[in-house]
Amino acid sequence: NLKIFYINVFLKLYFLFIFLVTGFQLWGSVVATGLVCTFYCTLGGLKAVIWTDVFQFIMMISGFLAVIIRTLIIKGGFGPIIEDARRGGRLRYWDFDPNPLKRHTFWTVVVGGTFTWLGIYGVNQSQVQRYVACKTRLHGKLSLYINLVGLWITLSSAVMCGLSMYSVYKDCDPWTAKYVSAPDQLMPYLVLEILGDYPGVPGLFVAGTYSGTLSTVSSSINALAAVTVEDLIRPYFTLSESKLQWINMGMNLFFGIVCLSMAAAASTMGALLQAALSIFGILGGPLLGIFSLGMLMPFGNAKGAFSGLVCGFSLVLWIGVGSHTYPPPSYRTLPLPLSTRGCRTINGTLAPQVTTSMPLSTTPRPGVQEYWYSLSYLYFSTLGTLITFFVGTLMSLATELNALKMLNLIKFMNIKEPFL
Repeated sequence: NLKIFYINVFLKLYFLFIFLVTGFQLWGSVVATGLVCTFYCTLGGLKAVIWTDVFQFIMMISGFLAVIIRTLIIKGGFGPIIEDARRGGRLRYWDFDPNPLKRHTFWTVVVGGTFTWLGIYGVNQSQVQRYVACKTRLHGKLSLYINLVGLWITLSSAVMCGLSMYSVYKDCDPWTAKYVSAPDQLMPYLVLEILGDYPGVPGLFVAGTYSGTLSTVSSSINALAAVTVEDLIRPYFTLSESKLQWINMGMNLFFGIVCLSMAAAASTMGALLQAALSIFGILGGPLLGIFSLGMLMPFGNAKGAFSGLVCGFSLVLWIGVGSHTYPPPSYRTLPLPLSTRGCRTINGTLAPQVTTSMPLSTTPRPGVQEYWYSLSYLYFSTLGTLITFFVGTLMSLATELNALKMLNLIKFMNIKEPFL
């Protein structure tokens, strides 16, 4: 497995060199990423995934630090960066508006984020599989605490990179000025502009970017293969361990191809972070609801769990697809102004001074589009969890409430029999 780890590192560096030299576009990068992930997941299994994740985390943080340190040198410290963000309205700490249709508030981040991360770290197979792989429960807890520190470092670095990028481009937004064609290209554009004169450093950022992609894809491939083998093949077929190992390798290859195909759909979903959290909410919310039903309601049964899952998943999927088809109006998302007054044209003259933001639409929209599809994407997981839990609870009561179940329910709820 250690040899496989080194081979994986060599292949990733090789592919990153190919990206930089040949200028691969989207599909070249996607195919190469899929091949690398499928290769080491198929041959190395969970151990290869975990070892490469450690290496990839180091690469990600190194890329973040390169951008942050260079921006600090250019701007003269943290103070100017924070001051630029404050003047530009980029720091909003205490927006306590309870409206669930507003994109980002204190409540959407705290409440919606809690349910989203519970779904990811509580019931997601790629995470639970790692807990089970730990030697003891203490090791599992320590891994979560270490992960918490790593997550804080990653998120803090990402936020600081965003503030640094705004500080550099506060007077000349490359997206508004048409220097880049999509918001997701802003960070690579910044790296090339501030680090392009340093040999190898832009490549470090590219390596960090692909490390994040590889770690996510490899975990998913390995988890899908493990679930398929353990839950769908082993219980129903009598096979030797060697044959199961070969089947597991085949499942890794199969799901690697599936993930590669799904990249086509992901490339059309706009902002990547919002798309990722939306998908986590749509899928993770109903699963969290099922687990909550099983843990909190002793009378829960299979019929209730299945009914709740179907209702919760269908409802949240409807909202998610609808919000993508009919994006929320701008007075819900409240886009911040972007300026081009400091941009220069090709001949070196200043571009026209423009401070722009998307106009706040006031056109009336149908009720479903106005309210239902405008729900903050951070609440997808919360809604899916609650719908699944309550529908599952009611259906379980309706299908299993016989005399014995009633007595267990009375005992559980501490209700005296004469009350009935």
